[in-house]
Amino acid sequence: MTDPAVRTPPAPQATAGGFRTMMSGFPTGVCIVTCADLDGTPRGMTCSSLCSVSLEPPTLLVCLRAGSPTLRAVLDTGGFTVNLLHDGAREAAELFASGDPERFALIPWERPPESAGPHLLRDAHTIADCEVTLTHRTGDHVTVFGEARAIRQEQDRPPLLYGLRQFRSWSAA
Repeated sequence: MTDPAVRTPPAPQATAGGFRTMMSGFPTGVCIVTCADLDGTPRGMTCSSLCSVSLEPPTLLVCLRAGSPTLRAVLDTGGFTVNLLHDGAREAAELFASGDPERFALIPWERPPESAGPHLLRDAHTIADCEVTLTHRTGDHVTVFGEARAIRQEQDRPPLLYGLRQFRSWSAA
């Protein structure tokens, strides 16, 4: 029991900076979410907010920044591709996080028929093409649920991780 005469100081208010610092201490895998807009222009962004949701049907979720061209294309077309990055793909992760409008000209990619978006074969260890099944906006991001329609294992390499604001390989972790 707590002594009612002892006052506990109020908890500090949560801030964006404090939240960012907290989440940096939770390492996660890194992917690049890609799609093509209605004109066929490739879109993509680095994403560490990826989570499995269900095995039956195979469903995952990604959280994308509201207002991004990638999110707009995902919503317009109803599909996206998740490129799970391997430990040698740090440059691709940084490039797609930079917002560089020429990013697709700077790395190799292909768009197989029936795919939801560009496949980054050099940088991904696994690729999943997904169909959007649900979206939910919270704050400055939109959670997009996608049912995996096709999954390709590309390379047998360890995943790229991100935590403490640094990229690391699984073996270095």
